[in-house]
Amino acid sequence: MLPTPTTKPRFDDIFMDLATNLARRSHCIKAQVGAVLTRDTRIISIGYNGPPAGTHNCDEEFPEVGCPRDSKGSCSLALHAEQNAILYAAKNGSEVEGATIYVTLSPCIACARIIYSMKIARVVYLNSYAEYKGIASDEGVDFLRRFGVTVERYVPIQHHEHTGT
Repeated sequence: MLPTPTTKPRFDDIFMDLATNLARRSHCIKAQVGAVLTRDTRIISIGYNGPPAGTHNCDEEFPEVGCPRDSKGSCSLALHAEQNAILYAAKNGSEVEGATIYVTLSPCIACARIIYSMKIARVVYLNSYAEYKGIASDEGVDFLRRFGVTVERYVPIQHHEHTGT
């Protein structure tokens, strides 16, 4: 009897699963975001949102309310997941030009500018920053698309059983 063929997961699925799991590492009490920076089928770097390493953990220092907010209502002390992944790659001399970044929340405008400046070619995101923030549009996505970066909302493949008819 021949073995039953199995469906191998796409790399998009693998990397988004990893980004989703990385988000669980975040010490932020407001939002947990994960990122995976890849080239071809290899991981260059990973990141999740939170304060710079060695400073503090929001869920421990500010357990009820989270860290102080900036003028836009965002965390004033945190680096975003994309920033952490890109900074770690740069710190270690990894080449990020032409890479793909997988993020559980679409990039804000500040992260979009960094992604564009670092010449990352493709962004795959799970959830909308605009929907999360209650704003009209995904400014970061709009910015990236305007300047030629491929941006895609992640959609998992639905597996259907074939009946043969």
